[in-house]
Amino acid sequence: MRKIITTANAPAPIGPYNQAVLANDTLYISGQIGLNPLSMEMVEGGVKEEAEQVMENLKAVLEAAEMTFSQVVKTSIFLSDMEDFSQVNEVYAAFFNNYSSPARETIAVKTLPKNVKLEISMIAVK
Repeated sequence: MRKIITTANAPAPIGPYNQAVLANDTLYISGQIGLNPLSMEMVEGGVKEEAEQVMENLKAVLEAAEMTFSQVVKTSIFLSDMEDFSQVNEVYAAFFNNYSSPARETIAVKTLPKNVKLEISMIAVK
């Protein structure tokens, strides 16, 4: 069973992909960047503001699938500058507790879509 998950509370896709796909009981959330879902403009400020918007976008997609951060089992964080890791980690940690923290990797990349500072994707299980 495969179901496309969409919500107006997260940015609309800017390419040929969906916000998320629910396959059986596993939710695969596409990478989110710091786009405001209403204006489709990047949030202003620095990497911390981007991280806050990214996590809110991910939360909206999870909610559209009737899930929460406690069901996330894996995240991938892509940073354009590893110097931003501690600020992103601080924001990220506020959405999880030690019990529900998922497996994770953080990868430094040369560039990201729209030249953003970070992108985060997730996998969650019902």
